[in-house]
Amino acid sequence: MAIISSASGSAGSLQDAQKGRTNVKTAQALAKMKALEKKAKRYKLPMGELAIFTQQLASLLTAGLPLVQCLEALQDQTEDQCFRIVIRDVRTDISSGNSFSSAVRKFPNSFNTLFVSMVEAGEASGGLAEILMKVAGYFESTVKLTKKVKSAMTYPIAVIGLAIALVNVLLIFVIPVFAAMFADFGAKLPAPTQFLIDLSNFMKKWWWLIGASAYGAFWVGSKFIATPNGRRQKDKFLVKAPIFGNLVHKIALSRFCRTYATLIRSGVPILRTLEIVSAASNKVQIEDACQEIAKHVSQGGQVSEVLAANPFFPPMMKHMVKAGEATGNVDGMMTKIADFYDVECEATVSALTSLIEPLLIVFLGVVVGGIVMAMFLPIFQLGAVAGGLQ
Repeated sequence: MAIISSASGSAGSLQDAQKGRTNVKTAQALAKMKALEKKAKRYKLPMGELAIFTQQLASLLTAGLPLVQCLEALQDQTEDQCFRIVIRDVRTDISSGNSFSSAVRKFPNSFNTLFVSMVEAGEASGGLAEILMKVAGYFESTVKLTKKVKSAMTYPIAVIGLAIALVNVLLIFVIPVFAAMFADFGAKLPAPTQFLIDLSNFMKKWWWLIGASAYGAFWVGSKFIATPNGRRQKDKFLVKAPIFGNLVHKIALSRFCRTYATLIRSGVPILRTLEIVSAASNKVQIEDACQEIAKHVSQGGQVSEVLAANPFFPPMMKHMVKAGEATGNVDGMMTKIADFYDVECEATVSALTSLIEPLLIVFLGVVVGGIVMAMFLPIFQLGAVAGGLQ
């Protein structure tokens, strides 16, 4: 009987342990789900993922599936757990009787203003699938251009970062070895060599001050750019900056034209279109122009009249918009202008890439080669330095 009681007690203890582990796993799963749901409310969906989602949703709607069923299918196939929760909440909201536009408006970080406005236009016109297809094309073109620019910038940033790291290694670890060797000469060193040795000693002693100063400058610059005046100065500098300013200007013009054309073609009212274009531009020059256009149009004027008086917009664009207004095809002209500037941006990126590569190689060679030459200069003049003739 004692043996049976002992076995029963062991079995009960094993069951209690298994239940305890199950309860712990359940609690962990619930805590993870709550954390994901909290994160999903402020989750910022990348533009590339939004383009794919919009394209897939438009395709499913075109195939004749109900909106709720389309969202359910997209929720099941989405690997991003945060976005899956966003789609689930949107689908639940629609099932409760709310509109698609009101449901996605609750997640402004995942669905931008342009997407929400296009959905509203699609619901009003009854052509949601067609309008989503247009906005998907807009997102894809934006992502394509952004990727090309980032790809072109990756190489120079990597080379400059490598140059900075290499110079720091030489100054902190290599040059002190040469300095100790030259100290035994007891003679005056050449000016370039002495300068590098002094710089090396300064960096070894005050490296923390250099790091703190760099961080402080970055922090102050970030705070200044966050202010309205700082943002305005930043945007003006970027457009007028050498080498890259022309590219930044063309990208801003392309985004302005394509966003405007996509919204007008989808039936969004012009004043609402200007609000969305202003918010999507991320440039104070475009925002100021949209405010002027909205004021001018509300008084019965034309868009081309404001563009003609604004130096930010080139003459070619002003004349094409004016021709579009005369023929009643402003959105078509805006699309052609956007296509033109996209091609111009691609050509500019290719030209900059071809120009930057040799310049960076020369820059790296001059910096590293200059340091090496400065450190070996006393050795080249070893006889004179050792004899104290200098």
